[in-house]
Order: sequence, then structure tokens, then C-alpha cells
Amino acid sequence: MTAAGVESRVLDGVERVTLAGDWTLSNLPQPIADFEENLKAVGGSGAEWDLTAIRRIDSAGALLLWRAWGRQWPTVVEMLPQHRLALQRVANIPGEPMPAPPLPHYWGLVAIGSRALAAVRNLRHLLILIGELILDVFYLCAHPRDIPWREFSANLYKGGALALPVTALVGFLIGIVLSFLSSLQLKNFGADVYIVNLLGISVIRELGPVIVAVLVAGRSGSAMTAQLGVMRVTEEIDALATMGVSRSLRLVLPKIMALSIVMPLLVVWCAAAGLIGGMISANLQMGLEYGYFIDALPRAVPVANLWIGLGKGFVFGLLIALIACQRGLRVRPNTESLSSETTKSVVASITVVIVVDAVFAVLTRNIGLPVAG
Repeated sequence: MTAAGVESRVLDGVERVTLAGDWTLSNLPQPIADFEENLKAVGGSGAEWDLTAIRRIDSAGALLLWRAWGRQWPTVVEMLPQHRLALQRVANIPGEPMPAPPLPHYWGLVAIGSRALAAVRNLRHLLILIGELILDVFYLCAHPRDIPWREFSANLYKGGALALPVTALVGFLIGIVLSFLSSLQLKNFGADVYIVNLLGISVIRELGPVIVAVLVAGRSGSAMTAQLGVMRVTEEIDALATMGVSRSLRLVLPKIMALSIVMPLLVVWCAAAGLIGGMISANLQMGLEYGYFIDALPRAVPVANLWIGLGKGFVFGLLIALIACQRGLRVRPNTESLSSETTKSVVASITVVIVVDAVFAVLTRNIGLPVAG
């Protein structure tokens, strides 16, 4: 192998540049940037180029030469056909990207329209999934032997039993913090005993369902989306379809049924942990006896609040599972889409939970709350 060489001479008033050697990356003189500048200085406008003595040229050498020519062909150039093909490939590479066109004055309207269309598409896919699930329920009513008990029990265990420690811990700590902060204010008005009313209503009716929903959305919801997404990437869902196995019957329906059933139970579990934490904090902070707390709780909190909390848990579980499965089935066969859809699943689930909780608060504003006489 011979290094790339450049020779320039003037014949009859015309500069003729002759290139020779191997114009490959390993044989180009170092540093390449200085060699490129020297090559630009040698070949002025109107120079003739002779490349017939070049033995080999690769993409690096062709790109170096093309940039030295100012990204345009010289007026006179002689080369072997195979070298012309290499330079032609480099010449066909697009140059600097065109600057992005300025945003139109109505770009805000375009952005809002794009978001609206995306929301409509998501709603359409969600409605299609709900329709498939309704058909599956009718099918299972006619064929109870095909109920996927194994998948259902597995999701019940992963979404419920494994979530007990974290929900209990968070509920317990929330109860302690809420009781501690509330007692500081109630002491100023001599209303220490009303800590039972405050803790009971807030934990059982509001905080319990919302905290569990947020934890389940970030834990079980993201896991469902990731599981279905990985099955999409590895084409396992396509394999099930090839074998005639319904994806909604075997994959989606057990997840939705399990999470809808286990969420109310987790709400009771978290609310109980929160009340225990609040009771302990009230005893330490205000000296409120445990017996009084337990005896006053049923009178201070009507049982309707428990049913409202259980209803919220069921609806939240149903919505979280639906959104998680719908996002998981929309994953495209690449890892970027998998991470993006998992993030969107968690964000959408938490947002929907908060919105639905506000709707519950409006619809049940006259239920379960003691009326002042």
C-alpha cells in the first residue's frame, strides 16, 4: 500500500493536479483536516484533475476529495470508472439540512388540533378494546370452561398480594402525617376529639382510594403495559393470533378483572393502615385513647363513606387496567416505543384517576357526610 499523494504542475497556463496512491482512511496523511486544506489550496478554479493513478479509494477518501472540490464536479476530471462510482455515491449524499420553515401564525391552532386528533385516536382504540372485552365476557358466559383462571389468579397475586406491603407503608405514613398536622390546628380551638372525624372521612373516602390508585398505576399499570409491549416487540402476540388464541381473552381480560377486584381490597387495606397510623399519632400528640378512637370512628364516619371508597377503588382499577392494556397493545416493535408508551400509560392513568375522583366528589357531595344541625 502507498500513501495518498498529490502533485500539481502548470502546463500551457493550466494547472493540472495529479493524485496517486491509495486514498483510503488508513493511508490518508494525518491530520486529515490539514491535508484537506492543502488539497483545497492546490486545486484552484479551472484546474484539471487526473485521478487515473489512484489505485484504491474508499468512502473516506472520496468524501475528502469531494469536500476539497467544494461539493461540485471540476470542469475537467479524469478517473477510472470504479473511482467515479465511489465519488458519485458521495455526491448523492444530501448536503447540509435545510433550515426548518418558520412556524405559521396559526401554529397554536395546529398544535391543539393535533392533540385533539391524538385523543380521538386513543379513544377509538379504547372503545375497540372495550368492545372486544364485552364480546369475550359473552363468550365466557356461554363457555365457562374457557375462563382463564390461571391468568386471572396470577394477575390477582401480582397486582394485589405483592402490593400489600407498599400500600400499607404509604397509608400508615400518610395517616401519621395527616393526624400530626391536623392535631396542631385542632388544639388551638379545643377540638381535639374531631380528629376522628377528620381522619375517618379523609382517609376512607378520599386519600385511601387515590393513594392506592397512584401506587397501582405506577406499579401494576406500568408492568402491564411493559409486559404487553415486550410481547409486541418479540411478536408473541402475533404468534398467539396465528395459533387462534384471542389476545383480549387471554391477556387483557384477566388483567382487567384482577385489578378491578383487587383494588377495593387494597383501598380497605390502605385505609386501615392510615387509620392505625393516625390513631397512634393522635395518642402520642394529643393523648387520645385508642379505645375512644375505635369507639368514636363508626359514629363519626357513616358507612356510606366506605362504600364510596370501595366504588372508587373498583372504577380506578378498571380504568388503570384498561389504559395500561390499551397502551401496551399500541407499542410498535422497537424499544423507544416501549419506553414511551409505558410512560404515557402511567401519566394517563394518574390523570384519569384524579379527574374521575373529582367527578365522584361532585356526584357524592351529599352522601355520607354528617349534616350540621
